Amino acid sequence: MWVHPEEVLLANALWITERANPYFILQRRKGHGNRERGGLAGLLVGTLDVVLDSSARVAPYRILYQSQDSLTCWAIACGSTRREVTEHWEWLEVNVLQTLSIFENENDITTFVKGKIQGIIAEYNKINCVREDDDTDKFKETIIKFRKLFGMPEEEKLVNYYSCNYWKGKVPRHGWLYLSINHLSFHSYLLGKEVKLVIRWMDVAQLEKTATLLLPDVIKVSTRANQYFFSLFLNIGETLKLMEQLATIAIRQLLDYEGFEQDTSLPKLKKKSPKRVPALKRDLDARAKSERYRTMFRLPRDEKLDGHTDCTLWAPYSKQHIFGQMFVSTNYICFTSKEENLCSLIIPLREVTIVEKADSSSVLPSPLSISTKNRMTFLFANLRDRDFLVQRISDFLQQTTLKIYCDRDISGSETSLDEVSFGANNLLWDHPPQRTRSEADGERTFNLNGNTAPTTKQTLMTMYRRKSPEEFNPKLAMEFLKEQAWRAHFSEYGQGICMYRTDKTRELVLKGIPERMREELWMVFSGAVNEIATHPGYYEELVEQSMGKCTIATEEIERDLHRSLPEHPAFQNEIGICALRRVLTAYAFRNPNIGYCQAMNIVTSVLLLYAKEEEAFWLLVALCERMLPDYYNTRVVGALVDQGVFEQLAREHIPQLYERMQDLGVISSISLAWFLTLFLSVIPFSSAVVVVDCFFFEGIKVIFQLALAVLDANVDKLLTCKDEGEAMTILGRYLDGVINRDSTLPQIPHLHSIINDHSGIIQEVDIFKLITTSYQKFGSIRADTIEQMRFKQRLKVIQILEDTTKRSVVRNIGPETTFTLYELDELFALFKAEHLNSCYWGGTSNAIDRHDPGLPYHDQYRIDFQQFKELFTILFPWASGTHTDFMAIRLFRVLDENGDYFINFREFVFGLSIACHGDLTEKLRLLYRMHLLPDVPLDYGEPDSAYEATHYFFEDFTPECSQALRSRPVAEDGGIPLHLRIDKGKKPLRQDVRHYSRLSAEERQAKQKLAHQLPKLSQGHFIELCKTLYNMFSEDPNEQELYHATAAVTSLLLEIGEVGRCSSNQNTEEPPCQTSKEILERTCTKKPSKAYGRFSDRPVNSDYVDYLNSDQMEEVKLEDSSPKDNGACSSMLISDDDTKDDSSMSSYSVLSAGSHEEDKLHCEDIGDDTILVRSQNKASLPCNTSLDRDWAISFEQFLASFLTEPALARYFDKPVSIMARIVDTKNYRMVGKALSSLSDYDMSALSG
Repeated sequence: MWVHPEEVLLANALWITERANPYFILQRRKGHGNRERGGLAGLLVGTLDVVLDSSARVAPYRILYQSQDSLTCWAIACGSTRREVTEHWEWLEVNVLQTLSIFENENDITTFVKGKIQGIIAEYNKINCVREDDDTDKFKETIIKFRKLFGMPEEEKLVNYYSCNYWKGKVPRHGWLYLSINHLSFHSYLLGKEVKLVIRWMDVAQLEKTATLLLPDVIKVSTRANQYFFSLFLNIGETLKLMEQLATIAIRQLLDYEGFEQDTSLPKLKKKSPKRVPALKRDLDARAKSERYRTMFRLPRDEKLDGHTDCTLWAPYSKQHIFGQMFVSTNYICFTSKEENLCSLIIPLREVTIVEKADSSSVLPSPLSISTKNRMTFLFANLRDRDFLVQRISDFLQQTTLKIYCDRDISGSETSLDEVSFGANNLLWDHPPQRTRSEADGERTFNLNGNTAPTTKQTLMTMYRRKSPEEFNPKLAMEFLKEQAWRAHFSEYGQGICMYRTDKTRELVLKGIPERMREELWMVFSGAVNEIATHPGYYEELVEQSMGKCTIATEEIERDLHRSLPEHPAFQNEIGICALRRVLTAYAFRNPNIGYCQAMNIVTSVLLLYAKEEEAFWLLVALCERMLPDYYNTRVVGALVDQGVFEQLAREHIPQLYERMQDLGVISSISLAWFLTLFLSVIPFSSAVVVVDCFFFEGIKVIFQLALAVLDANVDKLLTCKDEGEAMTILGRYLDGVINRDSTLPQIPHLHSIINDHSGIIQEVDIFKLITTSYQKFGSIRADTIEQMRFKQRLKVIQILEDTTKRSVVRNIGPETTFTLYELDELFALFKAEHLNSCYWGGTSNAIDRHDPGLPYHDQYRIDFQQFKELFTILFPWASGTHTDFMAIRLFRVLDENGDYFINFREFVFGLSIACHGDLTEKLRLLYRMHLLPDVPLDYGEPDSAYEATHYFFEDFTPECSQALRSRPVAEDGGIPLHLRIDKGKKPLRQDVRHYSRLSAEERQAKQKLAHQLPKLSQGHFIELCKTLYNMFSEDPNEQELYHATAAVTSLLLEIGEVGRCSSNQNTEEPPCQTSKEILERTCTKKPSKAYGRFSDRPVNSDYVDYLNSDQMEEVKLEDSSPKDNGACSSMLISDDDTKDDSSMSSYSVLSAGSHEEDKLHCEDIGDDTILVRSQNKASLPCNTSLDRDWAISFEQFLASFLTEPALARYFDKPVSIMARIVDTKNYRMVGKALSSLSDYDMSALSG
């Protein structure tokens, strides 16, 4: 490729000149391009290129421009191959060399050449839309090198690379560590010894920074089976941080089953940036910062951080400036103090009315004033680049205003943008008036069967509150005092989303939020108020869409509705039950990846008690998607992760109890119950809501502190426990005694205490004292520390779950196959890897279609045809010759039992088991079925008859596929053309676990019985089967013997089919048709030789793959398919003995039987290859020359004919070692793909 002219001082150092003229020099790197690798010099040069990361490693050819008056040269082009650089050289000779002769001054020539090359590069960048701030040329060269070394496709994005040492045993190997989106790769080349290492991020179980006596800083990467150590990084902190980011992305891919998409909307780099960071690394850094920003301020998931700057905030409540950081994003301005918990602030741009630059002074430099709709003004100062900040805020404000006006235009209001005014020193944003909360609440109703849902206007607690008959209640007085304290706080610190959040706010929360204020404060602290403000009408739409729909999630919801706080009167009637049903069902439709999980009903029922229906829905969204991530998916990954975090915290803070709890196994039992329901299911209701108050303000930190405080309070009793049951009883009795003496709620019997019914007196514990104790003893736990622990535990949990899944699959499928458990384990790893590759690098279907967590484990991972073809080529013994793609399509359709265009692991293993370990009959039966397409009767009316007719090819044919099959045209040979369609617009059929339980034993027996009743094979399909047989033996040592045996068998089967046809004609008294012998004499003729392409070179379209039958096949090249002495094809059928003895006879003569004159197969000689050519004439054929529709053979005849040839019987009866193919596959994937494109340095001694 052309490169920007770069000065080269020593043109001949480590380079060899191959071509030269007065102006240009073509050079080759020493040690490259010759078979001897340049000897010792080549080894030394190769080592230097790797150590110094020289571009010559990837581009060993270059073109230099040399000035005649100077020894200085400029590199203007480089290439990875001689052909590439030669094309550039020839272009220079034709288009530039002659022009240079007209210049008289050498400086003019140099200027012209540089300008010409730069113009070519600029034109290329313009055509290919290359941005100016894209990766540097050096990094682009590294990307090419990375793909070349490890055989990675273009979809695998390289993030960054680092120089380091890899410790293989006790010997360090210096090289380069390449970090891409899906893989960690290492390459080293020192004095002829090469080391390669490729690790998938999904296989990483641990990432940590360790220290040894010799090396203080080492990064240890642990997988299930191995540990890898890397050292001598220039910046180990940056490398480890990037590794953690990539491992997190891999975990998200496993949980969400979606590939990585690069963010192309990143801001451009400033021209004065001292360091050019790769674009993808900038993307990942921006993602990490945005994630921390969203977590810190509880913002929506799609919010992106634009930037942050140091500043001060004037605190009117304390009359002082607070030093901290301002964060600006698309829709929010946020502030947090440097001192933890001193002050934080969230200002939505939708609430901003004025942004004003005040006059600077020595006391208040660079001030910025921001006013909001609720008449609050926030004063920021000490801003470094105030003008730029104001410009960014004004841009985001304009976008926000346009969104509001667009919403008003949709609703039909009449307001123009002229109302927005801009001043010289201030920006006045006159937002259109919005409805107040009270007005909105009054209008937001649901009409269900003509009735209005009361839960849209008021909370369930308001509807079902029992008024106390006492005239004076001290608890009510305490509640009133709490409300007064909060109102005083609002007047001083502000109210709503823009309030100052300080230590005073925390103190009020820890004392308990008044019941009437819980809805408002929960919405503010959780961030749900932002979601409901920016998504008006969203919940109503979800309710309407989900109404009356029946899914697995809705069935589970119906089961648990009456188990949700059954002791509370609000859920003892249909009003509360219906509201709970609507909220849970709406969320299941919003987030189908989660759907519904047990414990969601308990949490949602509490939310409905204190919040109206729509508010409860958005609180549930905040809980499941932001505050408790991955808690409520099918495998409760988040809860298991926090269980590991809790164990680690217990080991650090209560070490005297940790060992005993581990021996009893108590921590794993209590953590899930406590964390999933936020203690709502284990302590009395009036106390549990106080825990929820603190959780919405502080997050998961409160739950960990409270759990540790409960264990710490029972240390002495737990240390004397003998078993897990006794420990659980002690903890249960303690939690049942946690009371809230300030609660105004009537006494509600606690379900947990009713079930356990502990005898004796339970010691009461005040919930507020317990929470205060948890802050005093364990308040040092920080949120960022918890996130670091979560990352480490998440890696372990994911690997444990994946190992559990694999063991379950192997255990369930093991009895059904002939493979050993170890072989199944390895096969599942390869199958899953192919599935994950489709997630990495895209595929012909959506990720959610390839993976369904609702299915059994062996059905969850599925691959489409493209992935199956890859596995078929490297694992199946029948993948040989040019018919490999053809056979892959046929076998794929046989194994695709339900016709959804996906293969699960059970189906894959079934086909591979027969091909490798099946006996002669099983293998031939599968081969027969692969070429069998029965005629489907056009007048069948019942599904059963359709099932019987199509069962021979699909063991579990669906009605949709049956209908499609009925509509297909019938081919001339009596068969049905088979097509493999991938319909992206239609989701494939999905089955759940209940499908397997509903399949009765009688149905299984019927399927097995039908599987043995194979229909007869037509003449056209028999010809296709013969082609397959001839291609199967192309790489076998006994190739010639098998060819002759196949010729004998096909001759015998032709005669058998001929006899059956004649018998049929005699019975029906029809005139006899032409015999196969007569057809063969006419069709097998000698034709002039032509050059035809290989079928295997044709790409298989992922959207529509034609299933090749005899009428669609135009040419198929068969390598080494017949003896070299290919004379004219025989014009007559020969006996079996003649076939075996006559080596000059073309084995393909029998394939021409059944072909008509215009559409026939010709035997041709092209070198050593034989080609079967289908005539291009597609015109209609006379009746007497078409394939005989009455000609057919049965499977029994097919099997018996094979038994007459011992060579074929031995071939198909011989078992195949699958482990050898698995090992070859691993080696191929590690280095095989790269060997074809590696540079010419010595690669023979691969030691990594």
